[in-house]
Amino acid sequence: MKRRLLLGIILGLLFPALASAANVGMRDVINALEVPFQGAGAGQVHDVRADFFQESRIAALDRVQRGSGKVSFRFEPGDDRNAPLAMFNWQYSEPNDQEVVSDGRTMWVYLPQSRQVIESDLTLINQGGGSANPVTFLAGLGNLSHDFLITYANPNNDSAGNYILELRPKQSSPLIRNLLIVVDRNAVIAQATASDRAYFPILSTTVTDPNDNQTIIEFRNIRVNRGLSRADFRFLQPPGVEVVKPAPGTNMGF
Repeated sequence: MKRRLLLGIILGLLFPALASAANVGMRDVINALEVPFQGAGAGQVHDVRADFFQESRIAALDRVQRGSGKVSFRFEPGDDRNAPLAMFNWQYSEPNDQEVVSDGRTMWVYLPQSRQVIESDLTLINQGGGSANPVTFLAGLGNLSHDFLITYANPNNDSAGNYILELRPKQSSPLIRNLLIVVDRNAVIAQATASDRAYFPILSTTVTDPNDNQTIIEFRNIRVNRGLSRADFRFLQPPGVEVVKPAPGTNMGF
């Protein structure tokens, strides 16, 4: 008995992260998605750079489309709901060149092959339930539980021990039925132990819409807090490009 007690003390001292992981609850996993985007304290995520891989399945056609490229995010403290102002810049290299940029208020989808840019007002999208929109849900990372019912998925862990949450919008959405988020276990442990280290907590997302269409995005080579500025999220319109402004609720081109 003494040997077991001594062994437990030694393991607890040498591997505190393992001890913390054993006590992780769903609230800790949700905190890993919300707390790093709520202010300017230790462990806050201000910006992110990553590579991404995307796979979209169109259910009616039984067709799969794949894409990849590089993405950047910038987060600024938001309103009294603690939701950040989220900026993003998706640079697709496969299957075709495409650029999706937002300064947090306007989104531009640039299609070089068609010499066209689709410009959308995100304030109008948000008025129509933007947090239930797979394009703009990043803006709710500071308080996802405000707009989504959050539970563990089944299974609730992947093979590497990362946590999987299922989010369902509290208000009906034509764009999203449910959202699965794979949350980095290191980010969860960092929050549970009040670590100063900043992690971007999302390893992958899977969005399913009411028609069973599904889009999976995986993030790789994630780099946090590299000093990205607002200038990195401004779309510079090339000359001769047609600007299209879709009506609210219509296809935004993304």
